[in-house]
Amino acid sequence: MSLPSPEPQQIPVVVLAGFLGTGKTTLLNHLLHRSGGSRIGAIVNDFGAIEIDAMAVAGALGDSTVSLGNGCLCCAVDASELDQYLERLAEPSLGIDVIVIEASGLAEPQELVRMVLASELPGIVYGGLVEVVDAAEFDDTRSRHPEIDRHLALADLVVVNKLDRAADGERVLGLVRSLVDRAAVVPASYGRIDPEFLFDCRPTEERIGQLSFDDLHEHGTDDHAGHLHSTYDSLSFVSEEPLDPRGLMEFLDSRPEGLYRIKGYVDFGPYDTRNRYAVHAVGRFLRFYPEPWPTGGERLTQLVLIGSGIDTHALDKELGACRSDAPHADEHGMWGVLRYVRSPGEDLQEPA
Repeated sequence: MSLPSPEPQQIPVVVLAGFLGTGKTTLLNHLLHRSGGSRIGAIVNDFGAIEIDAMAVAGALGDSTVSLGNGCLCCAVDASELDQYLERLAEPSLGIDVIVIEASGLAEPQELVRMVLASELPGIVYGGLVEVVDAAEFDDTRSRHPEIDRHLALADLVVVNKLDRAADGERVLGLVRSLVDRAAVVPASYGRIDPEFLFDCRPTEERIGQLSFDDLHEHGTDDHAGHLHSTYDSLSFVSEEPLDPRGLMEFLDSRPEGLYRIKGYVDFGPYDTRNRYAVHAVGRFLRFYPEPWPTGGERLTQLVLIGSGIDTHALDKELGACRSDAPHADEHGMWGVLRYVRSPGEDLQEPA
């Protein structure tokens, strides 16, 4: 069995789509203001929609690029220029942690996703498709734009926005859930979702006082994401024993619809003694990233699961059943995991 080489640090690219008026820009502005210290590169092909007047503009970087004082970058872009802007934002000196592409209200999200997947830039990686729908206008939108069913089937996470304006929000939520293909369906008002659903709010050491992996449950009195964590359930799972790759894949293949996000690191023990595997799942989207174990550090599996209405006790028990003390590796045991590792020169595998 040939194990993948560790990948260089890559920036996830999240595609944010939805028809006109669903609240994409409001959601993006929410992410920009509640990034937890992460630097967001925002690519917008409806330039002028971002409320840059609400932020301190630090100066221009290009013809249609502005640097925002809160550590975000916004670019206006035509689809044909996408790779050019991705390359600019992936420049290591900028320190961007995540790139969000806000699609035009008339754009075809599948095409944007395909363009991101087709990119050969070593510094970026596809991070999932987020589709925003207007709960109050969903029936009318679906009547005027029947292609929304196809968009929902492609999505990794669906934000059902403007629930505060919907007379029958629960019916709309149920209908949307019936149209998705294992995507996470997140209810929202005013575009307020937890940024942790889309990317790690994991600032570098100099960003003092921001949320990190280690203090996910220690919210205290900080204002991260407007205390949205109180709306959701989370589970921190730590294991000193390695996990069996087959068992973990069975767990991931059967994860419940309310489980929005999984992130962390997995120790597969004898299956790959050189690397730990960073895992990133948003809805049905799943990806593993092999990386060398930190020198001198303890070898642990550390996972955080975030969702709504999930049975954290049952999930903890299921993950615990994946522990394995087998001293030797089955030569075929990693095949399921390797389906979701991108080898150099290969396209990303289909979502799980």
